[in-house]
Amino acid sequence: MVERGKPAPDLFLYAAERMQVDPHRTLVIEDSVSGVKAGKAAGMTVWGFVGGSHYQSRDGQAILREAGADRVFGRMADFWRTDR
Repeated sequence: MVERGKPAPDLFLYAAERMQVDPHRTLVIEDSVSGVKAGKAAGMTVWGFVGGSHYQSRDGQAILREAGADRVFGRMADFWRTDR
C-alpha cells in the first residue's frame, strides 16, 4: 500500500489520509523503535507500549523514549492514566 516501510512515515500518513484525519491530531500506539520513529516523522503523537514479551529482558521504557515516544506504558489498564 505504501512505497516505504517503517521507520518512514508513509504507512501512518496513508492511514491518516484514508481516515480523513489530520496527522497532527492522531495518536499512534507502537511497540517498536521503527514504529515510534515512523509515527513521529508523520507528525503524530506516539505512545510506546512495552507490555509485550519482547521487552521482558530489556528496558523498553528507555528504548522507546529514546526513539521519541511521547509517553510509554506497560499495561492497557494504564492507557487512560493522566499522571505520566
